[in-house]
Amino acid sequence: MLKGTKLYSILKNTCPQCHKGRFWNAKNPILNIFKKENQLPERCSHCQLKYEKEIGFWYGAMYVSYALGVAIFVAAWIATEVLLPFILEEESLFVQIAIVIVFIVLFAPFNWWYSRLIWINLFVAYKGEKAS
Repeated sequence: MLKGTKLYSILKNTCPQCHKGRFWNAKNPILNIFKKENQLPERCSHCQLKYEKEIGFWYGAMYVSYALGVAIFVAAWIATEVLLPFILEEESLFVQIAIVIVFIVLFAPFNWWYSRLIWINLFVAYKGEKAS
């Protein structure tokens, strides 16, 4: 994965402008939820990019979160459609819905984490060494 791409910033949890500072304080989404580290720093520790561009900036991340949630729902639904007949003798819509809900809940921290990373990467360009 090449440094300087938006995908690098999203997957490596780095500042979208310099790719050196950490975007989230925690190292992974699970720690981000269960520890006191769940707050975004106000600025990048390396290039001092202000993460919240304006009041209400993160409301747009809800649209990204919705899209990720739909993707998780569809993937889980298809997986249960394909795998459930092999596991259970009798298909049950209730079991299928319960499994999909469990998947959505389990992936909620990842959804929240990545929706904000994707959202800020839509608006901030990589500047490399010029960002310092």
